[in-house]
Amino acid sequence: MASITLDKLTKSFGKQTAVKEFSLEIREKEFVAILGPSGCGKTTTMNMISGLLEPDSGKVYFNDKVMNEVLPGKRGVGFVFQNYAVFTHMSAYDNIASGLKVHRVQKAVIDKEIEKVAKLLKIEHVLKTNAGKLSINDMQKVALARTMVTKPEILLLDEPLSNLDAALRNIMRAELKRIHLELGQTTVYVTHDQVEAMSLADRIAVMNFAVLQQFATPDEIYRNPTNLFVADFIGSPTMNFFRGTYKNGELLLKDFKGYGIKVSSKYKSQIDKQLKNEDIVVGIRPEHLKVIDSDDVDKSGLKAKTVGYEPLGSETVVYLEPEGAREKIINSLMDSDFKTDLHVLKGLKFEEEDLYLFDEKTEKLVLKF
Repeated sequence: MASITLDKLTKSFGKQTAVKEFSLEIREKEFVAILGPSGCGKTTTMNMISGLLEPDSGKVYFNDKVMNEVLPGKRGVGFVFQNYAVFTHMSAYDNIASGLKVHRVQKAVIDKEIEKVAKLLKIEHVLKTNAGKLSINDMQKVALARTMVTKPEILLLDEPLSNLDAALRNIMRAELKRIHLELGQTTVYVTHDQVEAMSLADRIAVMNFAVLQQFATPDEIYRNPTNLFVADFIGSPTMNFFRGTYKNGELLLKDFKGYGIKVSSKYKSQIDKQLKNEDIVVGIRPEHLKVIDSDDVDKSGLKAKTVGYEPLGSETVVYLEPEGAREKIINSLMDSDFKTDLHVLKGLKFEEEDLYLFDEKTEKLVLKF
């Protein structure tokens, strides 16, 4: 298996910069997800890794060897696309064998390799079936098997689950995780779905507007997002953000009529050192913002009106409109048995340790309390 190093990759199409000075080090046998919204440059990055696109500047290394001049077919890379493109007139077996047949591998060897990969992917029962009659899930597995049977050093997966429904995506995520653990293959996985990235990857590279925003473990990205974009993009329901100012050791929230949060002394010096101006954004995850019982509303300085709620079985998402901030909706994650009337004023509570402080101008994280 190979390690991958991307050194300041840049790629433009006309005046549009698709990837800008993108640097990344992927360890041997690591599963890395490149995550971001549509158009952020993640597929372009993957295409430069595979050799399908040549970077305008920067270098691609496999095991410290520069690959820029190496043709795609010589890079030892396997590619599975969003559109799996199986040959529907051929059997699953013949689809999987097609790459090996091109290289004139002996039939006995082909049979042996297909038997192994079919067992790994649990598709032994469909090998004789015409691919056009397979379920979408099995078609995707056949496409994956067709790549895996050639034994690439690096496996590139470009949104391979996006054509599946929710239930099948859950199944295939578990299957991909199992396969990676068994094979230990260096894998790069492109997706716009944070659930896929968080559940599958050892580390996640978050992109936006052609630029790498953060590269870290799923836990690190969730708990310590480097900026407002990452904080907002990662997490479902999304993080709540409140505009405000920081003055004399106090966070004043504009969205709550200037409600003040006194900052304890252990955080004050760090904020004073890092914050460049008084305009701030305070973030808090929905699971840390709790709705107070009606009888305690007057005891809370934070008040919001209930505008909706969604029972999700194991938990309930409550949607609220902060007092003093019309048309702004925030969300709270409550227990499964939570019930409420709509358009009722509620109090809110949280702990100081649950807050994130961002510089409004630079959008960078100043402090996770």
